[in-house]
Amino acid sequence: MDKASRVAFERGGRGARDRIVAAARVLFYRDGIHATGVDQLADHAHVSKRTLYKHFSSKDEIVGAYLRDVDATRAVPRERALDRPGLAPRDRLLAIFERGNDKQVRGCPFHNAAVEAAGKLPEVHDIVRAHKEAFIARLADTCGELGVTNPRELANQLAVLFEGAIALATALNDTSPMVHAQSAAVILIDQAVAAGRFEQPAQVKFGVASNKP
Repeated sequence: MDKASRVAFERGGRGARDRIVAAARVLFYRDGIHATGVDQLADHAHVSKRTLYKHFSSKDEIVGAYLRDVDATRAVPRERALDRPGLAPRDRLLAIFERGNDKQVRGCPFHNAAVEAAGKLPEVHDIVRAHKEAFIARLADTCGELGVTNPRELANQLAVLFEGAIALATALNDTSPMVHAQSAAVILIDQAVAAGRFEQPAQVKFGVASNKP
């Protein structure tokens, strides 16, 4: 980008720090954290390395800012399906397993970051753990709307299905594992709902015991 274009971009765009984080969201997810250098981040954000280090003391700090930004904006599309308006709880749960039409399957940014950190970046693992726990809690809340007996158990089962399918889809660069996971999720959800109805205490009305759904 020439100087005139860069000046125009910076005047009309976000601040330098925001642009660095935005660049990290693109490059870290697309190319990987280790494969992306500070020079690439600075170039993509249209800032000098001096400016980059003015806002971040290290690349590791940028990684943390990137993950916190993705978490705060709920920028994982499949996880956002839990918030879709107008859908019944069961449909929202199944929506996280939608196959999609990804040409290049890159998987979950939090899982990818945890793998790349490999125990060397404690902050990354703390952020990833908090995100995953919050996601399971959201699953449990949605499961609770179904009236199942143990929402947390169903949420944990669906989370394992989801994470496994995403990891396999990434490894194969093929979204078909999401289809198989969704089929399994249907069975888990419907069994849990049926069990919840069966286990409801009998109600006595006019001297006749009944189990109302």
